[in-house]
Amino acid sequence: MRTEDVLAAVATGLWRWDNASGTVSLDGEAARLLGLPAEPVVLPEVAVRSRFHPVDWNEINGIVNLAVAEGTLAEARLRIMDVDGRVLRTVRSRSKPLERWSADGSLDYELIGTIQEIAEPQPGTTAVHTPITGDWRRSREAFLLDAGRALAEARSTAEVLRVAASLSMPGFNPDGLAVFGVAGDRLSVIGHHGHDAGDEGPFTDMLLETDYPAAEVVRTGRAIYLPSPEDYKRRFPATWPLAQRFDRVSWAFLPLIVAGRTMGAWMAAFKQPASFSPDERSVLTTVARMLAQALQRAGVAESERELTTGLQRSMMPQLGPEIPGMRIAARYVPTGGGLQVGGDWYDMIPLPSGRFALVIGDVQGHDVRAAGLMGQLRIAVRAYASEGHRPDAVLSRASRFLAGLCASQESAAQEDPDAQSPRFATCLYVECDPETGTLEVARAGHPDPAVRMTDGTVLMRPTAGGLPLGIVPDTDYPTTRFTLEPGETMMLCTDGLIETGGHDLDTGWARLRAVLEADTHDAGGHEPGHLETLADLLVQAVHGPSSHHTTGPLADRREDDIAVVLLCREGAGCGCGAPSAHPVRPARRTMLTVAQAEPERIAGARRQVRELLHDWADEEQVDSAVLMVSEMVTNVLMHTDGDALLVAEAVGELGERRLRVEVADSSDELPHKRHPGEMASSGRGVLLTEMLADAWGVDPRGEGKSIWFELYEQSKQPDTP
Repeated sequence: MRTEDVLAAVATGLWRWDNASGTVSLDGEAARLLGLPAEPVVLPEVAVRSRFHPVDWNEINGIVNLAVAEGTLAEARLRIMDVDGRVLRTVRSRSKPLERWSADGSLDYELIGTIQEIAEPQPGTTAVHTPITGDWRRSREAFLLDAGRALAEARSTAEVLRVAASLSMPGFNPDGLAVFGVAGDRLSVIGHHGHDAGDEGPFTDMLLETDYPAAEVVRTGRAIYLPSPEDYKRRFPATWPLAQRFDRVSWAFLPLIVAGRTMGAWMAAFKQPASFSPDERSVLTTVARMLAQALQRAGVAESERELTTGLQRSMMPQLGPEIPGMRIAARYVPTGGGLQVGGDWYDMIPLPSGRFALVIGDVQGHDVRAAGLMGQLRIAVRAYASEGHRPDAVLSRASRFLAGLCASQESAAQEDPDAQSPRFATCLYVECDPETGTLEVARAGHPDPAVRMTDGTVLMRPTAGGLPLGIVPDTDYPTTRFTLEPGETMMLCTDGLIETGGHDLDTGWARLRAVLEADTHDAGGHEPGHLETLADLLVQAVHGPSSHHTTGPLADRREDDIAVVLLCREGAGCGCGAPSAHPVRPARRTMLTVAQAEPERIAGARRQVRELLHDWADEEQVDSAVLMVSEMVTNVLMHTDGDALLVAEAVGELGERRLRVEVADSSDELPHKRHPGEMASSGRGVLLTEMLADAWGVDPRGEGKSIWFELYEQSKQPDTP
């Protein structure tokens, strides 16, 4: 005999209640006990819920929540009603809540259990209000635990009101709620639920002297319970007509008290009569206390957010007027802790020469002092730039300014240990010529810019740099010049965009490069203004959707401030201008100077070539190109007195490209082939080039020479047996 047949023989049915999908699966016996045809069926939750007495439903809701919290069985007695409101039978339910994580990351549960008919009450009797079955005290404690947790997690007044409206109290449940505040000598309606828009009109700006329950509660600090309309009419005849039109029959008005001060009142109104027994009053009083605390916390948090938002808005500049031939987008996301203010900033500065400057920086720290220093430093940099100083002079003056500012604050606040600690700032200053695309970059300890070429290849552009601002007052900042070609996009960012989430500089750049390359634009692939979308994608790669950038449970996961600025020079392939009717794959080009005093930049030259050839068909050719570049640049530094200028360019369609690399120097001495011995430490550069390059040569110039080589991309053929 099957298990289902055994259970049916003892009038026991099986059910499965899926809270996530809102469906209930019943076997034939369970369907019969609920007054349905005796056959297996899957019903929506509302169809099954309508079969339970509403009082019993409220009870089992609390019992299930307690069972979920304790990991125990949920047991309850339920009265089954017909469509006329008569009790058909009483059943006992025993079920096990199983927790499940939904696809959106929320925790839900599924009930699996049995229902069995018991002897009371007799069928055919009217479903009158009977004493609540089950353990009232356990149900009340489960409800209060759940309500306290939900109210504690609410971060705004609107969230607190939504939680209050969704509370299902054990044994009785209000269908109308209102929260009143105090503004001077008048009541104000903070929020309401169960009423239509505009219903709060007569109660807004009501004098506290008015004969209204909420006003009296605020005046006296004592709760008022009105079990019937007659009680309301007798105690408050003047304002009874205002409440009469809502068709409620019981009301509870409770004070919202925080630290001994009544900050408002909470109204709970019922369409079913409520007797307000001592247990019910205890529940309402406890909820009112938790609601008052939640509203107080939400008010303080909203004030802090308003202060923070105002502070950051006043310090963060607008990007200014449009620049012909160029597009700019920027984002700023503060850290998740404290007041959510920090030291990151960006700026766009019109210059007297007709050019403009882009500045991005990061003052050490994520506190109010960092934000204050950031604001002063931003103004100082803007002032120095507006005077017409060159990029290196702007940063030198800014470093001197920050060092002096920190020194004066240190001497003026000896009693504040935090104020005594010196602060520094990283900064990247870029002067842009919109007509030619020429960029002059000065860098003070800041991450290098990255450039996305017109075909989507992303290169981190090495630039010369100096110490962060404020460490040594008189510091020199060398300038690096390069050209942003039409269709290319440059990204400037602070380290928060790179290193958040446990990443270092290398893995962080790899993550951002994937985003930049994934947003490569086909002809007509994006509407004008795509740069804004790219800025959002970069932030989402670190922090997720934009909903996580605001206050809320995910805000504290933000480890550092983020500032990012994107500059695009309009051209074919960038997506900013009109698409070309016959798109041609553009050339990839990079240029780098390796000075005699900076041999460590040879590693940067190797990295530039490898990144330029990131999708080259033959990895061995990439290794060969990197080896030849390293050899050629090293020879210039060893055998001449000048700097090496590296220019690398890849042209052609994928699989048929040509790479040409030139290394120029100021020496007239031409390289020549040598035959080094087995133990020789040099003399193999020309031999290597002859072996690895498809073509190479030396071009004399007016002053100096240029050594070049070419590689032709060979697509790999499938292996044949």
